[in-house]
Amino acid sequence: MKRSNRLIAGLMVLSVLVSMCSCSGTTGSGRIYSDEESKPERRASGQPDPKDPGLIPTPSTAPDDGITDLTMFTTIPGVEKSDNNDIKELIAQKTGVRVNETWLTGMTENEAIDMIIASGELPDYIYAVDSSEMLYQYDLLVPWDEYIEKYPNIRELYTDAEWNQFRMDDGHIYWADVFNHYYKQDMTTVHNGQAFWIQVRVLEWAGYPEIRTLDEYFDLLERYSEANPTMPDGNSVIPYTCLCEDWRYYSIESVPMYLDGYPNNGCVIVDVEEGKDKPIVVDYNTTDTAKMYYGKLNEEYQKGIIDPDFAVQTYDEYISKLCTGRVLGMSDCYWDFGYFVKDAFALQLYAEDGTPFRLDELGCEYVPLGLTTEPWMDQQWHTYGSGINTSSGIAVTVNCADPDLAFSFLDDLLSQEIHDLRFWGVKDVDYRVDDNGLFYRTEEMRNNWKNSSYRYDHTCEYSYMPQWKGMSHDGKNCMVPEEQPYEYRASLSKPVSRCFDAYNVNSYVELIGSAYCEQLPWYPLYTWSNNLTTSTPAGRAWSKIGECKHEWIPKLIIGSDFDGMWNDYLEVYKACDPDVFLTEAQAEVDARLKTAKENGWTT
Repeated sequence: MKRSNRLIAGLMVLSVLVSMCSCSGTTGSGRIYSDEESKPERRASGQPDPKDPGLIPTPSTAPDDGITDLTMFTTIPGVEKSDNNDIKELIAQKTGVRVNETWLTGMTENEAIDMIIASGELPDYIYAVDSSEMLYQYDLLVPWDEYIEKYPNIRELYTDAEWNQFRMDDGHIYWADVFNHYYKQDMTTVHNGQAFWIQVRVLEWAGYPEIRTLDEYFDLLERYSEANPTMPDGNSVIPYTCLCEDWRYYSIESVPMYLDGYPNNGCVIVDVEEGKDKPIVVDYNTTDTAKMYYGKLNEEYQKGIIDPDFAVQTYDEYISKLCTGRVLGMSDCYWDFGYFVKDAFALQLYAEDGTPFRLDELGCEYVPLGLTTEPWMDQQWHTYGSGINTSSGIAVTVNCADPDLAFSFLDDLLSQEIHDLRFWGVKDVDYRVDDNGLFYRTEEMRNNWKNSSYRYDHTCEYSYMPQWKGMSHDGKNCMVPEEQPYEYRASLSKPVSRCFDAYNVNSYVELIGSAYCEQLPWYPLYTWSNNLTTSTPAGRAWSKIGECKHEWIPKLIIGSDFDGMWNDYLEVYKACDPDVFLTEAQAEVDARLKTAKENGWTT
């Protein structure tokens, strides 16, 4: 039975947002709801100002040009495109649809989703990072089932077994992961996930050493910052920073799992030391590795190596620091920061003496390191192939006046012609084709796509709608330029290219050097934990665990008596009933393994 949640909280948030149109970030561990609360009544959509950070555009319209305007809201910050964007208009002419994208700003995802639910003012499309389940519980999403069968490009995204992983308890599918689709083969060059990142100038200064452990990583940051304390403009460097705001504290708390060599299951380690048919769930929050890791951060904080404002900075402040080139290293996912720094690092800046410089030419671009507790260990920071995230994705809402048109547009976006427009651009303007049919760009074209103004007015990736990586249908080119071998290497800055040559690698994926491991049937387990609610004992324990870590991790890093703080943390953590959560996690792993075996999977 579908459940509802937090109507009163949502109405309170709505009243505040309407009166203030913005709000500050808040802390919290998740989206919670109970069976006892009643479902809100929907009301007719209004006509909010799309520039208002507190309101989301909702109506579908068909202007005089015959093109239908649809709206989309994504619950993460992003960069909007010009109203007269060239490729957006070209796609609209070819498909009959123009999508106006709005991104999260001035509030948290919790607050935005509460507002949508309470007001009934839904966009046509929505991408809710952690709140898809909530929208489903409120009957706010359109089932995909008939459209999957109707539109072949959508259908091709997944096998039957993979599509079935998205089915909810009513038997229907309501969203799809837009990433991790590889046509024909995986050609990935960019490590989009989490890592310990470091600027290439730091590695070059040290002679490109092998950095495999936390001690080696922080030792290098310490030595470099001592020898190079300022930027060309006179501002001091920040050896290391991290982010604690809202759900983004995952970039701190998940590290012990990776340091022990495990992949990102998101909520627990799944140990297969006794064999893949005997997986054992392990809590990474209290292991010896966790204590070592937080102890190391505490040590570096006391030395002044870690940004003193890390615990209170907002996401915007964090990104702003990275964009200055001052931050030498951090642990984060590339998708969380890469787009923003890529733009900033290509800007023309000036040193104290007036000399012009660019941060990418200075060597401020980040490359990933896959650290472990011991230098000889294998690690799985990078996941190869298509790890499907079934807990969230692109969805069509019940406020969409023409769902068939909305799904037809998603299908069109996956056609090779439109996909090329999204990611390669316009032929002879953004890329050329050689005598062998291979796409390539000139240096001027590459520089254009690095220019934020050019992209604002010209490019239109529809970046949170379904997309392919890997090979194109022609079998010659790649779906995206950053995977086209020659084009990818030509697009690198000289400092990054020198770094790759020094380590004898050709991509960020090769540089991080993760072991190629089979994706086991329970991976990724966060597709289960992300959908837990406080209506169950395991969900309540999971919520408490999140709240505990969110509060205590900054304390562990900042505190003057680490051992004492660690013991206090363990006591508070124990009170969250983690064993209740771990028991359910083990049951979920066992259930997924059983299903996989019934479908023919063997160890």
